[in-house]
Amino acid sequence: MTEGTQQATRRVGFISLGCPKALVDSERILTQLRFEGYEVAPSYEDADAVIVNTCGFITPAVEESLSAIGEALEATGKVIVTGCLGERPEKIMERHPKVAAITGSEAVDDVMGHVRALLPIEQDAFTGLLPVAAPGMRAGAAQPIAGQPAREDTRHGDVFAPSVKLTPRHYAYVKIAEGCNHTCSFCIIPKLRGRQVSRDAGAVLYEAYRLIAGGTKELMVISQDTSAYGVDVRYRESEFQGGQVRAHLTDLAVKLGEMGAWVRMHYVYPYPHVEKIVELMAQGKILPYLDVPLQHASPKILKAMRRPGAGKQLETIRRWREICPELVIRSTFIVGFPGETEQDFQELLQFLEDAQLDRVGAFTYSDVDEADANALADPVPQEIKEERLARFMDVAQRISAARLAAKVGTVMDVIIDEFNDDEGDAPGTKLIGRTKGDAPGIDGQVYLSAGNFAGQVKIGDIVRVRIEDSDEYDLYGEVVDRPAWTPNVPQLGHFGGHNGH
Repeated sequence: MTEGTQQATRRVGFISLGCPKALVDSERILTQLRFEGYEVAPSYEDADAVIVNTCGFITPAVEESLSAIGEALEATGKVIVTGCLGERPEKIMERHPKVAAITGSEAVDDVMGHVRALLPIEQDAFTGLLPVAAPGMRAGAAQPIAGQPAREDTRHGDVFAPSVKLTPRHYAYVKIAEGCNHTCSFCIIPKLRGRQVSRDAGAVLYEAYRLIAGGTKELMVISQDTSAYGVDVRYRESEFQGGQVRAHLTDLAVKLGEMGAWVRMHYVYPYPHVEKIVELMAQGKILPYLDVPLQHASPKILKAMRRPGAGKQLETIRRWREICPELVIRSTFIVGFPGETEQDFQELLQFLEDAQLDRVGAFTYSDVDEADANALADPVPQEIKEERLARFMDVAQRISAARLAAKVGTVMDVIIDEFNDDEGDAPGTKLIGRTKGDAPGIDGQVYLSAGNFAGQVKIGDIVRVRIEDSDEYDLYGEVVDRPAWTPNVPQLGHFGGHNGH
């Protein structure tokens, strides 16, 4: 084996932790690794080095990241750390002083620089495995974009979007902005990822177009504050297919909805213009689903959290549902925030009863290093936090069960995520999918019998399902139709025919 051959088989392991926004960062790094000729190792045993994309938001996530770094170090001895926790290198070095390098979030170029130093191979753009632009290069450009640093181009979508996906083919996360302008007292995301920086609408739309052309049927729009998209760039216009599109959530949603895929909105703050988004949902342009991180309902606690819109949440939700009765609302809440009294907690429970939220997640408050909330008076004892969380989830579960029971007897669209055949079942007899009101990994599922369509339904298909039963979180039913999927984007290669699937 020649030295050149040896160099061409450098293998990099990858651990991706944290939220979907971090997952997109991981996809970008993996795309660049493949472009430059590195292989992605499936295990520690096959890896020459390991990249760990970390989370640093709350204490359990920090500990999970530090544990993963330690495991990778023990296995390979060569570890590059990136992501949110990388913005706090002293924390990493205190526990793991032998890491090879540390970078912050979204640092594709920095990560690749360290990979090249650790595992040098001969660079040859013509032997890259994927047709993507190098960092800082537009499609067809001969040199980095003048006047802009390459890292900014790579970070915020002024180049091709990731071509390596960590999600199944049929759904994808599309990040429209990074960072956050809010100063919530419990959160350090602005310190880790900076103030909001929005991508141009054209870059987002071309990414969405490419994904749908490749067979993606569901796009999940994500950022730290999706409702604030474009405010930092004054909603500037950019080119898309010969026209100009504003970097505004409403304009972006209109264009995404025209592509014919499922479009799901996450991390939406209840700003006034969200009503326009809900109107698009009522018209069937995008999915009738909003992920709205409300965090609490007591005006006193919301003020202490420094959350926007305190005291207007219920009114806003009622107005949204008047516009789009089919709207499914998901939210998350913090229980046991400093200063939370039993009265504050009762206000939260009453809000749950009044709002009848479809999907609810909650966690107990815990101190986060450098968060302002750590200094607030009257911390809630841990046993009271846990007791309140249990009471909160009892109410949320009861509401969820009732809302799902109301769907029994209806026919719903369901996207198929996996097979669920037991031993002895004919292949393709049982399936697991999601309705338009369920995001992957965080919401409920639909457990299906394929019925007369056994063996015909594939992962990624969108089928019609008669709902026959329900429980606290999930639905159960049978496939009654398998309509063709016909997006408004030409399908590439073999994705085109075969009944639209």
